Amino acid sequence: MLGLAALPGLSDGWGAAPDGDDPQPASGGAPPPSSELSKAVFQHGVASGDPWPDAVILWTRVTPVKAGAVTVTWQIALDARFTRIVGSGALTTDEARDYTVKLDARGLDAGTTYYYRFIALGGSSPVGRTRTAPRGRAGRLRFAVASCSSYAHGLFHGYRHIAARLDLDAVIHLGDYIYEYGAGQYGSARRYEPAHEIVTLADYRARYAQYRRDRDLQAAHQQHPFITVWDDHELANDAWKGGAANHTPATEGAWGERKAVAQRAYAEWMPIRERGEERRGAGRIWRALRYGDLVDLFLLDTRSWGRDRQADPRDRGAIEASARTILGRDQEAWLRAELAGSTAAWKVIGQQVLMGQIPQDLNADAWDGYPAARQRFFDLLTEERVRDVVVLTGDTHASWAIDLAPSPLDPARYDAATGRGALAVEIAVPGITSPWLTEEQARTVEPRFLANPHVKYVDLWRRGYAVLDVTPERVQGAWFLYDAPERPKVDEVFAAAFAARRGESHLRWEAAAAPAVEHPPEAAPRVR
Repeated sequence: MLGLAALPGLSDGWGAAPDGDDPQPASGGAPPPSSELSKAVFQHGVASGDPWPDAVILWTRVTPVKAGAVTVTWQIALDARFTRIVGSGALTTDEARDYTVKLDARGLDAGTTYYYRFIALGGSSPVGRTRTAPRGRAGRLRFAVASCSSYAHGLFHGYRHIAARLDLDAVIHLGDYIYEYGAGQYGSARRYEPAHEIVTLADYRARYAQYRRDRDLQAAHQQHPFITVWDDHELANDAWKGGAANHTPATEGAWGERKAVAQRAYAEWMPIRERGEERRGAGRIWRALRYGDLVDLFLLDTRSWGRDRQADPRDRGAIEASARTILGRDQEAWLRAELAGSTAAWKVIGQQVLMGQIPQDLNADAWDGYPAARQRFFDLLTEERVRDVVVLTGDTHASWAIDLAPSPLDPARYDAATGRGALAVEIAVPGITSPWLTEEQARTVEPRFLANPHVKYVDLWRRGYAVLDVTPERVQGAWFLYDAPERPKVDEVFAAAFAARRGESHLRWEAAAAPAVEHPPEAAPRVR
């Protein structure tokens, strides 16, 4: 019997039916409504996220024809035709929550694929497909890892390719899911709604609504649960706990107000757990998800929770100040306790900005701008004897494979051939669309970065994503990349693969990506 954890703005109403209708008919559902009506009501698709072994978040949004509360029925089943419904219920939403619907479906079986849908206002949503985390022994896991989807820079081809990978356990999205800029300020392939830079709650809601009408993004959400953290552009460029580079208080109001409405819209529109057993303070997204004995996934907020303001790269004294933090002391303490207590084979950290040292180009917004905080992380791994750590990173719009070592440029303390001296590895993913360099520029710059012995791979111009393939023996990151996302059709190519074996903290080149899982669960029906 499934349970429902009520979320803000929604009734708990498990098993309650609107207008006396049975939300769980024996036939597997009411006669399907017209497809045009369904498209009008459920313009923004469906989504799921934050899988637990016995629970998952389910999400949708309804578009009413008039203001007022709307009752929404939900169903979850073991098959895409809903002949084996295992749970259902009804809840309400209204303009206070921008007509979004979010519920925490409980009582599910571990390591199981489910299908879900919503019914409201005479329409039925697309069928979504989701998967719970395994419990106990897990033999293999596969995640897509993505970040940085600038709507104005082109089409979301990467999301379309991710949707087609039916063997994934989840999509880990490392932030910059939306961008705050106005039309023409950053990219011109597609025009933003609203056309101005987003500042108010209505602005942020409208931008999420535009993104979620994109068919490729809808398809990725439809087929897979998402595990998300924000970076800066969900708020404003180069954000820190007290402000942002792209925020002017004189014309855009107090930073605290803008930050609060941006985070509110994120909570409304993203399939992230907000309350229940995981209830947290306002704006806290750092959390842990368990995938059996194979992976403990730790999601960090290096952006807005505790980050000190970015220092001038020329001010070495400020950069190297021992008290500077990118996480905040409370998040640092939480991470220490979580890593020290983890018994999973692999400790995977999903976070926003590049951790590996890049001395040729000091990026004060990355961990290079907070070296004392990075050293405390390395000290944590040493003091707590934590091994087999994989750091996942977005933000740079580039692909990187890096051995994480405290002194990577000192041959006495780090051996590039064996990884001696490294404490973890970093797999960083490019943007879905967001660019860094042109191909010509990249060909000039990449050799400089590859001269660093701990940098094993870099691609500074192609867009795409990575697939993280995890077994008890090794973890592999494989990059699938493409160019020119503004073109209507783009095919991805396998670009590179690097893997770390248990106990080594060292990335080695591999000739091929790990093969797909055979006979994955069937896809949710394609939306036409």
